[in-house]
Amino acid sequence: MIVGRGATATRTALQLAGDGERVRMISRSGGGPEHPLVERVAADATDTDRITRLTEGARTLFTTAAPAYHLWPEQFPILSASLLTAVERAGAAYVMLGNLYGYGPVDRPVEPGFPLAATGPKGRARARVWEEAVASGVRVTEVRAAQFYGAGAFSVFSLMVQRQVLEGRLALVPQELDVPHSYSAIGDTARTLVAACRDERAYGRAWHVPASTLSARELAGRLARLAGAPEPRMEQLTERDLTLLALDNPFWGEMHEVLIKPGHPFVVDYSDTEKILGVGVTPVDDVLREVI
Repeated sequence: MIVGRGATATRTALQLAGDGERVRMISRSGGGPEHPLVERVAADATDTDRITRLTEGARTLFTTAAPAYHLWPEQFPILSASLLTAVERAGAAYVMLGNLYGYGPVDRPVEPGFPLAATGPKGRARARVWEEAVASGVRVTEVRAAQFYGAGAFSVFSLMVQRQVLEGRLALVPQELDVPHSYSAIGDTARTLVAACRDERAYGRAWHVPASTLSARELAGRLARLAGAPEPRMEQLTERDLTLLALDNPFWGEMHEVLIKPGHPFVVDYSDTEKILGVGVTPVDDVLREVI
């Protein structure tokens, strides 16, 4: 069973179904890919009793769902508690899609065993749902992705760079343009989720999705060259810009917490995922060709 219907949920469902697994996808809209082995159900994941009934008989529950970005501190604990209760009642394994916010600022490659030392509200919300899942005693693992990119991704790069580059327009970006940053492809994220659910060694700890590390400007440049688009025009949004934009849309105010330290790369160590789960990184150009 997969809770969520975004790009990662879809790729995960199709990979499982392609391997002959029966999949039930849960989302408020009841959306998802069409496949003979994929059942799509409209349901609210915070309706614990209904989610429990839908989970009965499932070997594994994956969650890729998330509340609206600016509502994470209030709503992530509610969503997580509902799913955790359903897993406990149904006796299923639990595979969570997470991210790297829980670590807080770091000054060296981040490893899965690092303490969850974030002090900001979104980072603490992410850390809390993992800590509560582990404390519950269920068979649980978390797959933590860096910033998403790839077909269907929903991220700073996909929203604020990708289309602008392909259309030859100025891209305004809320991160440093020339500092290396790790990016996880949607396909690699789905492959890591599936590999984790099938390996008993995965449970009880977190894993990092394989990631490519390059600057936003480098990634944009490679996209432009592959697409035959003009050389990217890019400018960094300042903290003041974000504050002003937040007056009209709370999303922008949430970006302050996740900006990396000025001049500090944000690099992911995914060596355990590669060595133990057998999932490697897809070449950047292959991911970008899929986007195009």
